[in-house]
Amino acid sequence: MKVIICGAGQVGWQIARHLSGERNDVTVVDNNPDLVRRATDTLDVQGIAGFASYPDVLDRAGARDADMIIAATYSDEVNMVTCQVAHSIFSVPRKIARLRAQSYLTAIYSDLYRREHLPIDVVISPEREVAEAALQRLSAPVAFDTETFLDGAAQLMGLSIDEDCPIVNTPLRQLTDLFSTLRAVVVGVRREGTLFAPESGDQLFVGDSAYVMVHSEDVRRTLEIFGKQVRKLERVVIVGGGNVGLAVARRLEKRSERVRAKVIERDRKVAEHAAEALERTIVLHGDGLDQSLQTEAGIERADAALCVTDDDKVNMLAAVRAKAAGCPMVIALINDPTLVPLMEPLGIDAYINPRSTTVSSILRHIRHGKVRMVYSIGDAEAEVIEAEVLSTSPIAGALIRDIDFPEGVLVGAVKRGKTVMKPTGGLRVEDGDLVVLFALSGDVPEVERLLQVSIDFF
Repeated sequence: MKVIICGAGQVGWQIARHLSGERNDVTVVDNNPDLVRRATDTLDVQGIAGFASYPDVLDRAGARDADMIIAATYSDEVNMVTCQVAHSIFSVPRKIARLRAQSYLTAIYSDLYRREHLPIDVVISPEREVAEAALQRLSAPVAFDTETFLDGAAQLMGLSIDEDCPIVNTPLRQLTDLFSTLRAVVVGVRREGTLFAPESGDQLFVGDSAYVMVHSEDVRRTLEIFGKQVRKLERVVIVGGGNVGLAVARRLEKRSERVRAKVIERDRKVAEHAAEALERTIVLHGDGLDQSLQTEAGIERADAALCVTDDDKVNMLAAVRAKAAGCPMVIALINDPTLVPLMEPLGIDAYINPRSTTVSSILRHIRHGKVRMVYSIGDAEAEVIEAEVLSTSPIAGALIRDIDFPEGVLVGAVKRGKTVMKPTGGLRVEDGDLVVLFALSGDVPEVERLLQVSIDFF
């Protein structure tokens, strides 16, 4: 399929990397020739230097016979005009735009803009995606990564393996014998920087990071087995009262179980706006790095601190200070992926990568056929794919042990009707089942072949 990606920044580059690696015809457009050159030098893509919203530039990019356009430049206005031009002049069938400004999002989500007036099929909001990711992290405070699948019936959790983990040095196959009724599968392990899909004889060692697919009803038990203390979330301090912090605070206010949240915001106008928008949340004006202000917010009594300003270094230092003050769980928003290796040495429990969440959201909307969801892990190192099994699929009717999956692919969960089943080797996959697969990025094309789906478009 032919795709035009407008914007060769981090998000655009990652999307181009995914789609070109799956043998799609990809053209990248950016007004920065250096970014275009980086994309064409490192990826199997074509590149056009120019403004994405210009009709002649889109024409040179092949818009007349393109199947999809993804507008992910840094400008909301350019993204919207690009979709309009792609629709009105070139009749591109599917258009995705990344929009940041809250004013645009409010209007679009309230249907003030109709499709015939603003022809965008899918709107991706990085702030909304990041806020949702933050809430996911808070829902499982001891996990460094988390995402839900199968309509909430299964959950992927990233768990660090510490010295007090009871199952350290235990072959994974023995976990089934020790906990026969536990509906949890270790689908991925990161060891010394390398992510891999473990085999049944592999063990977990101190310092590993494990990705575990868990039935939602077994989350608490799984955390206990992995040596994680389950804490009830009652108090949260949010450093940063912008769009992300405000969205998280609003969602916490709406929870049935009361969560006391306090927001620290440095900018007075932003703090005043947050205070007006929130009903039960206390907003403090000041520097989130200020120890006395963190103390005033009750950081030492908080169950979690969420640092989501627009400055990575502020988020990291605020998280470190909160941890030093006694907060058991600190989460930082990190845009720069080169800073991620510093998280563990600094004692930061979890981080949120806006690029990764945005890439996952876009991939979720461009998969075709019966793929229901895609979640990108790490620096696009692996994907967790939820899909429906078609009758024409090679895996339909086969036992899991007999399916010729690549070494980098594992089945995390199977849902039949309303029942979520643990994927044992003797389980037969049926037509219509929903399956969740962990796949290293290089094995995604083979997964799509086995599922009988492709990167085709709606």
